[in-house]
Amino acid sequence: MSENVITCFIPAGEAKDNHVTINELAENPLVKEIFITGKGIAEGIELPSKACLSEIESMQTTKGIKKMAELAKTPYTLIYTKTLPLKLGAWALERMVQVAQNTGAGMVYADHYEEKEGQLSPKPVIDYQDGSLRDDFDFGSLLLYNSKDLGKASWNMTEEYKFGGLYDLRLKVSQQKKLFRLPEFLYTEKETDTRKSGEKMFDYVDPKNREVQVEMEKVCTKHLKDIGAWLKPEFPQVKFEEAKFPVEASVIIPVRNRIKTIEDAVRSVFSQKTTFDFNLIVVDNHSTDGTTELLEKMAKEDSRLIHVIPQRNDLGIGGCWNEGVYHEQCGKFSIQLDSDDLYIDDNVLQNIVNAFYEQNCAMVVGSYRMVNFKLEEIPPGLIDHKEWTPDNGRNNALRINGLGAPRAFYTPVIRSIRVPNVSYGEDYALGLNISRHYQIGRIYQPLYLCRRWDDNTDASLDISKMNAHNTYKDRIRTIELWARIALNKK
Repeated sequence: MSENVITCFIPAGEAKDNHVTINELAENPLVKEIFITGKGIAEGIELPSKACLSEIESMQTTKGIKKMAELAKTPYTLIYTKTLPLKLGAWALERMVQVAQNTGAGMVYADHYEEKEGQLSPKPVIDYQDGSLRDDFDFGSLLLYNSKDLGKASWNMTEEYKFGGLYDLRLKVSQQKKLFRLPEFLYTEKETDTRKSGEKMFDYVDPKNREVQVEMEKVCTKHLKDIGAWLKPEFPQVKFEEAKFPVEASVIIPVRNRIKTIEDAVRSVFSQKTTFDFNLIVVDNHSTDGTTELLEKMAKEDSRLIHVIPQRNDLGIGGCWNEGVYHEQCGKFSIQLDSDDLYIDDNVLQNIVNAFYEQNCAMVVGSYRMVNFKLEEIPPGLIDHKEWTPDNGRNNALRINGLGAPRAFYTPVIRSIRVPNVSYGEDYALGLNISRHYQIGRIYQPLYLCRRWDDNTDASLDISKMNAHNTYKDRIRTIELWARIALNKK
C-alpha cells in the first residue's frame, strides 16, 4: 500500500490530548499531513513535521469543509471529530483505506471501542441507508472520505452554514456514493457523556439548540429536493362526515404491567370536560402485576372504560393500537395516552378535537411537559416540537427522530394505514405515512405530563437495543423516502 495517501484534520483541544492524537497519526506512514482546526491549542506544543495549525476555525462550517477539500492533496481525507485522545487499533488506517479502495465508497466509518470512566467497552455503530437522515447519526469520530468525492461535494455546497457543514457534506456525498460501515473495531475514543439513553434522547428539542435545529432543517430540505423526495405543502381536504361512529373520540391506552401508573392515567381521562361523548379503550396486553384486576374494577365504576384483552399474545404496542382503533366502540378520533402519563388538565380532549376541525388535518400532535415520578418538572421541560411548520413539517419529519405527543388520529385514516406491530417507532412510522398524504395539525401548549422514571422502556438502553431502535427508525425513513420519490415521479 502506498505511503502518504491520507490528509488528516483534527479539532484543537487540550494540548496534552491533541499531542496524543497527533503523534498517533503522525507515526503512520499512510499519513502525509495533519491539520489542526479551530482555536485554543496551547502555544508551545511541539508538533511533528507532518502537523501544522490551519486557518480553519471549525470543521462544522461550510467554509471549513471547503478549506479541507482545498488542503487535501492526497487520495483520502481523514476527519477526526473529537478533541479527546484517539488510539488507533492495529493496521486500522490501512484497513480503512483498503476497504475504501475495494468498495469505491465515498466515506468509510467503523465500529470502535469506547472508553468511559476508565472502562473500555465495544461500540458498534449501524449501517447507513437512504433513510439515515438524522443529523445526529452516529458514525463514530473517525471518518475516512475519498478526497475526490469530498471535493465534488464541497463544490455543490451553495449555502453557508455555521453548524451544518459536516451534515451537508455527508448528505451530498451520499447522493453519489455509498457511506460504508466497516463492522470491525478499529480504534478507541473517549466518551465523557455519562447520561443514560433516556436522558440523551431529548437533546435535539432542547430550546437552547433551536438555532442549530433550524440550520439542520435547511440542510436536509435541500437534500430532499436534490433527490426528488421533497413534498410541497399541498394537502387534500379531510371529510370528517364520511362515516358514523358511536362516539366522537376514544382515548386509547396500550398497557402491560403498569400497576403503579395506570389508575392515574385512567382518572385523568375521566376528568375531561367535553361538549361531545367519548370513551376510553384500554388494551391490556396480558398484564401479570395486578393491572388487569385493577382495570376490571375501574370498568365496573365507569361504563366509558372498555377493557380489552387481546386474544393474540404476539402484539407489541403498535399491535395493541390496532386492537383499539378497530374496536367497534372506537370513536371518530383516536387519541393517545401512554400508561405512564396523564393529561395536564380537563380540557385536553376538547382542545384536540377542536384542532382537527380548525386545522382540517388527519392527525394532531400536541406538546408535553417532562416530569419525574412525583410529577415535578425536569429538564428540558416543555417539549413542543416547534420545528414542525405547516410549510415544511412533513419534510423535516424525515430528519428528526419523533413527531411529538400526545398524538391523535382521524380513525378512518389510521385504519387505512394500520400501525406497525412493534413496540418502538410505531408512532413515528404512522406519522410519516400520514404526513405524506395529509396535513398534520399542531398544538403548542402542553397537553400532558410525560413521566420519566426507571421503568420507562427507553430509560436506559444498552448499545444493542439502541442500535436496533435506530436501525428500525432509519428503515421506516427509507421506506417513506422511497415512497415519496415514487409519488413525485408520478
